[in-house]
Amino acid sequence: MLVKICGLRTVEHALAAASADMLGLVFAPSRRQVSVEQAATIAAALRARGAPAPRLVGLFVNASPASIITVASAVGLDLVQLSGDEPPEDADALSLPVIKAVRMDGSARETAWIRRAASGELTLLVDAHVPGAYGGTGVRADWQRAAELAATTPLILAGGLTPANVATAISAVRPLGVDVSSGVETDGHKDPAKIEAFLEAARSAR
Repeated sequence: MLVKICGLRTVEHALAAASADMLGLVFAPSRRQVSVEQAATIAAALRARGAPAPRLVGLFVNASPASIITVASAVGLDLVQLSGDEPPEDADALSLPVIKAVRMDGSARETAWIRRAASGELTLLVDAHVPGAYGGTGVRADWQRAAELAATTPLILAGGLTPANVATAISAVRPLGVDVSSGVETDGHKDPAKIEAFLEAARSAR
């Protein structure tokens, strides 16, 4: 079970989450947004540990492929997550593996992204559908619809996951991985104890 901890903003919290498979850095407007300089500092600290570093995922919302490539190069990103209303063609302009966040809204654009994921071109991340928001809301995704999609297309499940419910979510959806941000926070800040509990619960789930 892949585990992605998203919305990290400090070296301290990134190191606390370093046993995860992927760490997400948000470059879109958000209370969790980091600058390129902050992200590069976090990346350097992770890679200086000497242990295998988790893969770094840069989260972008409606950014141009050119600007994404610039940030990815400066930070040393391993993957790119597109979490906005990007057209599927944007993935063709990126040299890094792509994770595409979808919210099961039934749009033609989203259907096109799902079709690409089914063919193995990219990885889907299923999040909750909250009008006007691009993720990180803490609202639970539709597990039933996510499970139906997961039966044919490997996906990462996000949206409202916590240490308390992630094992149940994994059992219900059978995803490739899980993603958490607000579910491992206390008072709006990442909580190392909750990160550890989430990792343990996700990896021991059946």
